Amino acid sequence: MTDLTTLGIAAIRDGVRDGQFKAREVAEAFNAKVAGADALNAFLVKTPEHALAAADAADAARAAGETLKPLAGVPIGMKDLFATKGVATTAASKILEGFVPPYESTVSQNLWNAGAGMLGKLNLDQFAMGSSNETSAFGHVISPWRRPNDTAPLAPGGSSGGSSTAVSAGLAPGATGTDTGGSIRQPAAFTGISGIKPTYGRCSRWGTIAFASSLDQAGPMARDVRDCAIMLEAMAGFDAKDATSLKLDVPNWEAALSTDLKGKKVGVPKEYRVDGMPAEIEALWQQGIDWMRDAGAEIVEVSLPHTKYALPAYYIIAPAEASSNLARYDGVRYGLRDLPEGAGLQDMYAATRAAGFGDEVKRRILIGTYVLSAGFYDAYYTQAQKVRTLIARDFERAFEQCDVLLTPTAPSAAFALGEKQADPLAMYLNDVFTVPASLAGLPAMSVPGGLDKDGLPLGLQIIGKPLDEQGVLNAGLAIEQRAGFTARPQAWW
Repeated sequence: MTDLTTLGIAAIRDGVRDGQFKAREVAEAFNAKVAGADALNAFLVKTPEHALAAADAADAARAAGETLKPLAGVPIGMKDLFATKGVATTAASKILEGFVPPYESTVSQNLWNAGAGMLGKLNLDQFAMGSSNETSAFGHVISPWRRPNDTAPLAPGGSSGGSSTAVSAGLAPGATGTDTGGSIRQPAAFTGISGIKPTYGRCSRWGTIAFASSLDQAGPMARDVRDCAIMLEAMAGFDAKDATSLKLDVPNWEAALSTDLKGKKVGVPKEYRVDGMPAEIEALWQQGIDWMRDAGAEIVEVSLPHTKYALPAYYIIAPAEASSNLARYDGVRYGLRDLPEGAGLQDMYAATRAAGFGDEVKRRILIGTYVLSAGFYDAYYTQAQKVRTLIARDFERAFEQCDVLLTPTAPSAAFALGEKQADPLAMYLNDVFTVPASLAGLPAMSVPGGLDKDGLPLGLQIIGKPLDEQGVLNAGLAIEQRAGFTARPQAWW
């Protein structure tokens, strides 16, 4: 019999529906794989009973002749940024250690309503702040990929590093991620999987622990484009509890998938050819352009003149919003409380935050508080918001000439853990290709395009018009079909 953990979301869904295997067999197979992969540190909490309960419900529904739910029999991993009722939710931070929410996030509830089961809560960069999954208070996530003849652990990308590792290593057929400046797309590229950040507002943010509220957006990470489309359909939808949620019907993205790009124009932004870009990234980008042409698309060069200001603007806006959002962690209502003997209220605040927040979180809170302070607000925050408007306008003008944009996802393949930790600016440069789409709230996806000289995955990014997830998914599918990417990490864990 086929190893059920080699199957993706569509294959599991269809297999359970057709009676090829039972949902419980699938859940048991993935639970066993999760239990044996502690060396990767992808899961912070394991919930085998949740996966089995959902599987049993799917099997019972099929036995009774009922119509199965869209994700019946499919177990997934849940990034530990989504509140899960009765299951610890920490955002990978000591300040929330031991916090068990009495409520369920909208995105996770949507997935459970669709029949999915939860294998566990996935590790991440603390409060989703990081590009390598080295800022978690509960240890680094380690990529399942390795360079040949080299045992140095590699970064799985961030902040959704637990999600990317779990899917790439076959511990889950799909996982939720969140993307603030590239936290779905960059880890997907590093681990040879697919991931899509939908249009801002497609997925509710209610019950998702906030980093930067005007940027955070949930999305799926899975083995291929079809699986991402299936999962996104279940995750998305209007939510009255989220003021930024879009009141729109969820399209049937899977049914409309097509690799035929005839009549479509694919834009190539000239500003994304940055100094010092590795030749391998340049070559992959050119290969992607050729694949798009082969799929019937016309290639046009476009300009996004304010691209060079995107990263500095992002690292003003995101920390400013983080400074405001993280003020709620004060030791009073939930989570960690550090109360030195004889301390007053202010002393408790200071001691709790000093002990609970990691260095990267503190760094961003300090930056954010500084740029929001009197005398600097206009000089930094207001200017950054103006730049954000110009970046969004650049995209609008580019989309007058094309339907989607094609760029590399990241400026390099996965790097070794510890390699960039001492230099925050070098780490921040990992987001150079992903941040502009986040600032503009656009749908964007990473799909694997090939391997570098060390046999590590490289990704291509497709950026679409607002609400055109279909165009992004179709272009991603066209690349996926032509790239024929089937590489998987060799199990060492």
